[in-house]
Amino acid sequence: MKFVLKNKATALLLILFSIFSIDQDKLSSEQLFISAIPDQYPEKLNRLYSLLAKELSDQLNVEVVYKPVINYQAAVSAFRTGDLDLVWFGGLTGVQARLQRPGSIVIAQRDIDAKFHSVFIANTNSGIKPISNIYELRQLKGRRFTFGSESSTSGRLMPQHYLTKANVKTTDFKGGRAGYSGSHDATIVLVQSGSYEAGVLNEQVWKENVSNGKADLKKVKTIWKTPAYADYHWLAQPNLDNKFRPGFTKSLTEKILNLNNQQPIQQEILKLFNATKFVKAYAYQYKDIESIGRELGKIR
Repeated sequence: MKFVLKNKATALLLILFSIFSIDQDKLSSEQLFISAIPDQYPEKLNRLYSLLAKELSDQLNVEVVYKPVINYQAAVSAFRTGDLDLVWFGGLTGVQARLQRPGSIVIAQRDIDAKFHSVFIANTNSGIKPISNIYELRQLKGRRFTFGSESSTSGRLMPQHYLTKANVKTTDFKGGRAGYSGSHDATIVLVQSGSYEAGVLNEQVWKENVSNGKADLKKVKTIWKTPAYADYHWLAQPNLDNKFRPGFTKSLTEKILNLNNQQPIQQEILKLFNATKFVKAYAYQYKDIESIGRELGKIR
C-alpha cells in the first residue's frame, strides 16, 4: 500500500512539475526584451528604460524587460542572436544590427534624430580656437583627443568622417592615436578635467550637461558643431508578430509614437530621451551612415 501511495505521490509531483515548467516557458515566451546602447551613465539609462518598460508593459499587456548591455557591440550581438527584441540604437549600430538580422524593422526615432549633430569640445586652457570651417579641424593635430565609444555614430563615426575630410588622421593626434572614453558623459569629464585637450560627443548630451551644470563652461567649451545627419532609432526584430500576436509590431510602434507630454510618466520618459515626441523612421534614412561606415571600415 505504501508503495502504491508513494508512486501516486511521485506521479502527482511530476504532473505538477510539468505544469509549472509549461507555465514558465509560456511566461518566458511572452516577455519583450528591450535594451539600448550604453551611451550615457548607467544610472540614467536604468531610470529611463525601467520607466519605459513599465509603460509599454501596461499598454501592450505583455511583460517588458529591460536588459542592459556592457557596450555598443554587445547590443548588436544580442540583437543578432535574438536575445533582444527591441533596441534603441545609434545610427551606426542600428545599421550593423539590421544587416546582421535581415528583416528587422526600423520603427521610430525622436523628433531630433533626422537632423542630428555632434559637437567638438575643448578644454578652455588648451588654446584651441573656435572652428568656423571644417578645414580648421587641422588645429587638433598634435593634441590629446578623445572620441566616445568606438562604435558611436555621434561620438566617433561622423566626427572621424569630418576629420578625414579635413585631412586629419587619428594617428595625427598626440601619442599617435585618439582616446575612447566609452560614453558621451565621460568625454565631457575627461576634457573638462584636462586629461584630454579636446573631444567630441552627442550634441544633446552636451546641452543636457550644460543645463544641469555638470559641464563647467569655465573649463570646457564647444569649438564646432557638425553638419546634420540621421542618428538614433528603435529597431525591432522581424518575428514579433509570431512571438506575440498578429499586428503586435504595428501596435508597439503606435505606442511609442503616441508617447506624449500630457501623461506625467510619459512626459518624464520623453524628457529623459531629450525629445518632445517620437516620429516614424525608415531604413533609407540611414543609407549615408552605412556608406560612411563602410568607408571607415566599421561595416564590412
